[in-house]
Amino acid sequence: MASPRYADSLVVLGISIASAFLCEGISWILIYRTSNYRSLRLSIDKASKKLETMKTTSAKKPKSKKIDRFETSLKESSRDLSLSKFKSGGVVALVLIIVFGLLNSLFEGKPVAKLPFSPSGFVQKMSHRGLPGDDPTDCSMVFLYFLCSMSIRTNLQKILGFAPPRGAPSTGLFPMPDSKTN
Repeated sequence: MASPRYADSLVVLGISIASAFLCEGISWILIYRTSNYRSLRLSIDKASKKLETMKTTSAKKPKSKKIDRFETSLKESSRDLSLSKFKSGGVVALVLIIVFGLLNSLFEGKPVAKLPFSPSGFVQKMSHRGLPGDDPTDCSMVFLYFLCSMSIRTNLQKILGFAPPRGAPSTGLFPMPDSKTN
């Protein structure tokens, strides 16, 4: 028979998987099945492929105005895609807050897993958040749920084909630099 700590961690994992499917279902209803999303995604894919071929053929030449136009078009389409995803973000956030509140009430002050190492610094503050005692290897529900949610939802998006297009530039608060330029 599994120890209670392992059973609790399996419950957190199961709820994390279920909430990831629920959130992706909501996103599919509100975003992914719309013609606006499909057309934006298609235009981003086409523009990124065209831009990539233009960059490889003119690798030794300075940047042309045509390349700049394609880059601008790609950025605008990516921005529009992000805005179309924004509308379901509130609904998904509400679902995740409700699930988190439920889990927090179920496992408040109770370790759900035992870490095989002693985390240090900031990680220990997260992994031991809200737990009584001084054992740094005790893992709180918050830490386990956070790790599960991040990894499961990202991989689920890739499996279902909902991951952002490869050529789309980052439009978030901290854009990633393009490693192929300069």
